[in-house]
Parts: sequence; C-alpha cells; structure tokens
Amino acid sequence: MTASDRRRATITDVARRAGTSKGTVSMVLNDRPGVAPATRARVVAAVQDLGFRPSGAARALSLSRADAIGLVLARVPATLRSDSFYAPFVAGLEQGVGHADCAVLLRFVADEAAEAAAYRALAEGRRVDGVVLADLRCDDPRVDLLADLGLPTVTLNRPDVPSSAPAVCHDDVGAVEQVVAHLAALGHRRTAYVGGPLRYLHARRRRDAWRRATRDHGLAPGVEVSADFTAEGGARATHELLDLRPAQRPTAVVYGNDTMAVAGTVVAQHRGLVLPRDLSVVGFDDGELSAYVRPSLTTVRTDPFAWGEQAARTLVDLVHLGPDHAAVPTDVHLDAPRLVVRDSTAPPAAHPIEETR
Repeated sequence: MTASDRRRATITDVARRAGTSKGTVSMVLNDRPGVAPATRARVVAAVQDLGFRPSGAARALSLSRADAIGLVLARVPATLRSDSFYAPFVAGLEQGVGHADCAVLLRFVADEAAEAAAYRALAEGRRVDGVVLADLRCDDPRVDLLADLGLPTVTLNRPDVPSSAPAVCHDDVGAVEQVVAHLAALGHRRTAYVGGPLRYLHARRRRDAWRRATRDHGLAPGVEVSADFTAEGGARATHELLDLRPAQRPTAVVYGNDTMAVAGTVVAQHRGLVLPRDLSVVGFDDGELSAYVRPSLTTVRTDPFAWGEQAARTLVDLVHLGPDHAAVPTDVHLDAPRLVVRDSTAPPAAHPIEETR
C-alpha cells in the first residue's frame, strides 16, 4: 500500500479489514469498554496496517456535546414554501428535542455536491451532536461519509446500502397499493403517476410499487412523469398528461405529494374539466389544506410531524447513550400510512367533456 493510499484510509476501510462494524471501530478508537479483546486486537491491527488516523473532529464529538442536532437539505429554501411535508416534519423535530433541551440546526445547500462539505463543516466545528439523514438517494454515499465523520445518524427509512444507523420507517409501498386498489375499484383503467426525482430512494420505491400494483390489478401500464414535488412541477406534469391523445389520457392521476396534486387540480379545472367526473386526483402526505380545497383531496396520510418527532427522539437517545451502550436504538416503524378518501376521486365518466382552453 502506498503512502497516498494510507492517507485515504477511512473508518469503513478499517471495519472491513477487521471484519467488524464501524460502530465497533469507533468504540476502539475512543477507548470505550464493551469490545472483546480479540476484536479490539483485530481493529488495532487494521488501524496500524492501513495507517488510519481518526479525525480530531470525530474524536472530539465523542467527548463533548453541542446540544443540537442537524438537518441538511439540498434544496432551495423557497421551494419549501408550499411543501406539504417538511414544514410539519421540522416542527416534529423541534417537538422531539424539546425534552432534552436541544436545538435543531437546519442547513440548506445549493446542490447535492455541496452536502459533503456541509457535513464536514458541522463535524469539524462540533456544531451538532448528530444528524437526521433525509431524502435518501439510491446508493447513497452520505451513509458512509457520516460514519467516517463519526456523526451519529438517524435515517428516514432504511437505505439500500449497508448502514449501522437506526432508521425511522414507514411503509410507502403499502400506501401506494391502497391507492391503486381504490382507483381500480372505482373502475379506472387508465392511470398516471407523477412522482419525484428518481434519484430519491422513496420516489423510486413508490414508482415501482405503483407499477406492481397496476399490473396486479390488471390495469394498463400507465404514463409516468417525473417532477420535483413543487406546485410548478405538478402543474407542468398535468399539462403534459392532458395534452395526450384522448385514447391515452388518464382518467386518474396519482401525485407524489399534495402540493403537486392541488396544482394539478387547478390546471385541470382551468382547462375545463370537471373533477372528479372527468379526472380523479390522489395526493400524498395529507397536508393541512388538503381537506379544504375543492374538491377535497383524496390522499395518503403519512403524519410527517410524528415522523420528525420520532426521528429526533431516536437521535437524542443515540447521542446520549453512545455506541457502547446495550440499549442503542434500533429501527422504529411508525404506524402505516393510510388512504384518506375524499371528494377528488370517483368513477370515471363514460363520456368526459371536451376541454375549453
């Protein structure tokens, strides 16, 4: 191994060489009890062989507390103005840390490329005791990064890469199946799906669940549009769907969140459609206003407030107990999301009216 390779060694490399977890490596590096002598010897040997040197920030984080947890979002802050998930989710985080006299540090970064620098700055500055990892991506590199930085982490749902961090989960797949079953029972045979960017793990899982459910219910393969969870994205996707030829146009559209669903409702109404007779609409999240729009929105209730509160409590427990404690939190499974049927879904009309554009 060259000197350059030695400088690049990470805690992940040490864990792999020693045949143990990154949490165990962290315990050995910080001279904590609870590691078997043979395991400790393997870790020490791997550290020496790889020339690994733990960062001062990672070691300091194990010895002192900032009394704050972090949430880093690779989003433009303005896009959250009408978001039906993150406002109640952040409120839940605040509720979850209240009992521990702890603060929530929210950071926005320009793009995903800037996230690594943001996490490193939080760790090196000892500004947070741990982070909640949201918007999980496929093959998410942040899982290993946060372990290498020594930052205690709680993920929203379980990632598709190895992770020793506890996760707070809910069943998106079951909720999507409920939606498709509802539309099929109403008599819809042509449905469409407007989801989020497929780099997000939850967007891909929901899309895949929608595909399976439509196939299982004998529906024709529907049109899929990838949007961005914003009202503008939902409106643009709806125009795209309504511009299809009548034989291809869906009689029902499932949206990845309520914001896009409400925007889609407005677009369809402006184009002269009568909802839900000419188009059924389903959202996701059950935002506060979803019961008050007209028609009131059929949607999936996910309770982001409870998700944020439980994620914060799990992270605070993880920080306070430490990796060498026998009661380190495990995965938490929230109540399954459920379909809330309101006025925006109905059997499709035999002869939909023509648009008035």
